Amino acid sequence: MEKVLVAEIGSTTTIVNAFVGLDTENPKFLAQGLAPTTVAEGDVGVGLRQAVSDLEAKIGPVGELGGVPFYATSSAAGGLKMTVHGLVPEMTARAAREAALGAGAVVRYQTAGELTREDWKEIVNIRPNIMLLAGGVDHGDRKLVTENAQRLAVWFKEIDWRIPVIYAGNSAAAKTVSSTLSTVGLTVKVVSNVYPDIDQLNVEPTRKVIQEVFEEHITEAPGMQGIRQIINKPLRPTPGAVMQAALLVYEEVGDVLVFDVGGATTDVHSVTAGSEENQKLALAPEPLAKRTVEGDLGVYVNARHVVDLIGEDVIKKHHGPEWVKHLKAMPETAEEIALSRELTSFATRTALVRHSGRLRHFYGSGGRITRVEGRDLVRVRWVLGTGGL
Repeated sequence: MEKVLVAEIGSTTTIVNAFVGLDTENPKFLAQGLAPTTVAEGDVGVGLRQAVSDLEAKIGPVGELGGVPFYATSSAAGGLKMTVHGLVPEMTARAAREAALGAGAVVRYQTAGELTREDWKEIVNIRPNIMLLAGGVDHGDRKLVTENAQRLAVWFKEIDWRIPVIYAGNSAAAKTVSSTLSTVGLTVKVVSNVYPDIDQLNVEPTRKVIQEVFEEHITEAPGMQGIRQIINKPLRPTPGAVMQAALLVYEEVGDVLVFDVGGATTDVHSVTAGSEENQKLALAPEPLAKRTVEGDLGVYVNARHVVDLIGEDVIKKHHGPEWVKHLKAMPETAEEIALSRELTSFATRTALVRHSGRLRHFYGSGGRITRVEGRDLVRVRWVLGTGGL
């Protein structure tokens, strides 16, 4: 049977997995190859080929690269930088952010309401790979979102670079927004409104387009140019691929929680509608599939942040005063693995607390009222772990 390869190109490590029989009732995982990621060296293909060589040392030749089916996910080269712009923070701006995060984008800046010159300065400083515009329920007020588009058209005339813009707002304003931004050379992709009606989220169409833009962008990122000489199947953002996998697990076994612990971040994905009882108490709607990103909870690149949160005195007590010598991207010795495990345990626990919702109590003339704010995880019964660890 033909082998199928799947690579995960991370910020620190590159992993290649081999499978056979994926189109049969009995698919089989063969083995995994591992190597350091080489984006910093200017060519991700070096580390990718090294991971394939490590794989072949375990299972033998896999076939000529470029010919064997080869899929990949990547969070290397900085991922996909996005800015998100809506109208009301707890409605369209939040819905747009949910769509971006679920697709695997890195949301670098978010605004709500009228775009200002200060917002534009921040956008230029970030220089995002894609911009997401949203605003208003379908066939509601269209004034502010069209005015924001007009401002962006004026400001983009001042610079010499262009980015794709996704419009996922009030459908009644879609043609106006698209034509306004197109006049200054921007590519506008119009999708269904992320917040079509009060208390209704519709994030999947936007997520799909974001992933398509990612595949176009990532092959142009520093060190990634040669990846198409090796990968001949779709390339997805790693967080988006994890979310897609979580949705498949949900379809088979029900509500699921997934931790993805990496060198730079810890992501938490959950697929659950929550309990019917708590849905009635919710302050705002939640998507079925949700992802949160904790940029200070990486266990290698951002390990110092985790150590500071734990307390360096605690780490020194457990791993010695020179604990930093045991901090490795690919831990091998017992001491290195022990440190990595402690950082991972803390990062996972902290990320879960941040991902979870809360019961909030409000007091009025009728007494105390309890409401649910954020993510309800009470129905989750399956917990999965993935990532470099």
